[in-house]
Amino acid sequence: MKVLVCGGAGYIGSNMTELLARQGHQPIVLDNLSKGHRSAVKNAEFVRGDFGDFEFTVDVLEKHKIEAVMHFAAFIEVGESVEQPLRYYDNNVSRTRTLLAAMEAAEVQKFVFSSTAAVYGMPERLPITEDTPKSPINPYGETKWAVERMCHFQSQTGRLRYAALRYFNACGAGFDATLGEDHRPESHLIPLIIQAAMGKRDNIKIFGTDYPTPDGTCIRDYIHIEDLAKAHLLALAKLDEKTELVYNLGNGKGYSVRQVIDCVRKVSGKGFKVVETDRRAGDPPVLTADASKAQKELGWETDYPELEKIVESAWKFHTTHPNGYVSK
Repeated sequence: MKVLVCGGAGYIGSNMTELLARQGHQPIVLDNLSKGHRSAVKNAEFVRGDFGDFEFTVDVLEKHKIEAVMHFAAFIEVGESVEQPLRYYDNNVSRTRTLLAAMEAAEVQKFVFSSTAAVYGMPERLPITEDTPKSPINPYGETKWAVERMCHFQSQTGRLRYAALRYFNACGAGFDATLGEDHRPESHLIPLIIQAAMGKRDNIKIFGTDYPTPDGTCIRDYIHIEDLAKAHLLALAKLDEKTELVYNLGNGKGYSVRQVIDCVRKVSGKGFKVVETDRRAGDPPVLTADASKAQKELGWETDYPELEKIVESAWKFHTTHPNGYVSK
């Protein structure tokens, strides 16, 4: 299948592109490189441009005879979304509307959307199922939920078949640790701790040590990037028989901040300074996924459920790419 991967030069998109190519599909990457890296695209045709440009996107869809679209081109920083909500609504909602309109014009129906567990906000019950009430607490989560609703209503017209995949914490590095995280600036826990272990930052901060958890620190659900990509491929195939799919993607098991820190110490063999500080506003004590629906309906299983395997792949990527990807 010919698949347009929007944001395919980014962390998740590049891993998805590689998996598509290895599974015999023909991925075409569309990325404006505002966040992604050209050198992360290895086995696919690359088109530089903006999915928010209607005529350009229609032309790409038609020229390449695209049969499905995967969308990884959202802005993802929660803090930034609070400071610049209009920027997030523009990129994550308005431009995605344009992408869907371009798909409609080019008669491309299949759409796999990179959503987020942030649509749930601060849930009262754990683990989180797909039916958990949607109550985003920041513009990032709100914009993802807005796109899910837009897809839902568009699917009712018969002109869209979509899957919304709600990630928990994507992490690790895929395909022999060649495709890892290189966000600038970095905000994700595992690469931040690795930076401390590599001496690239003075310390790693723990925001809150008095949560009602076994060691007092927040617990999160971490999922390896290859496991995440595999679920997208299964969801894409499922769209042959379903018009609307929604799945949580996570391990179902959480690890605390202290556990992640200890794991990086073990894997790296390095010591580094840890600073305990106050809680951040809006951080729930525990967030874990119930991914049984994806397991049952897609036959999805995780190959890398162990935190140590996840951290090992991330450590390998960062030590072999000490300055990230060489080129944009």
